[in-house]
Amino acid sequence: MAFAEVDALAAQAHAGQTDRIGVPYIEHVRAVAHGLAPVGERLAQAGLLHDVVEDTAWTAEGLLAAGVAADVVSLVDAVTKRPGVPYAAMVRALAADPDSALLKIADNAHNSRADRQAALPPADRARLTAKYREAREVLWPAVDRRLLETVVRRINPSLLDEAG
Repeated sequence: MAFAEVDALAAQAHAGQTDRIGVPYIEHVRAVAHGLAPVGERLAQAGLLHDVVEDTAWTAEGLLAAGVAADVVSLVDAVTKRPGVPYAAMVRALAADPDSALLKIADNAHNSRADRQAALPPADRARLTAKYREAREVLWPAVDRRLLETVVRRINPSLLDEAG
């Protein structure tokens, strides 16, 4: 399936959804895909679809049946939250696969943008800032530094200050 077709599928799947700050949800997944684009189309497609299974009626099987490549669906499945699995445990598991880790890093980078965080209530902002920082401590060492910097620079360059 071509990138444009995956984008259309994501747009249809997230139609009418908004994120926590009231922005159309498709903007988030497109930002994640944009950050991953220099790494390759497979990861960019996974960026478009990374929340489809978690936040819509789509399933991994449905994505496969629609023609999404199995390796893209595998990445989407890897970053999909599972009931009963704590976020920290999921992050540790993702760190074992550099591509899954890079996909989650891109998601984390967009969710950590100061403009997005500023629109949240203070308690949510503090909780999510800590959660995302802890995830970066696990995920960032799991990927090639050059790829990390390429992705983060496109999505949220201010995070590169953390890397030193």
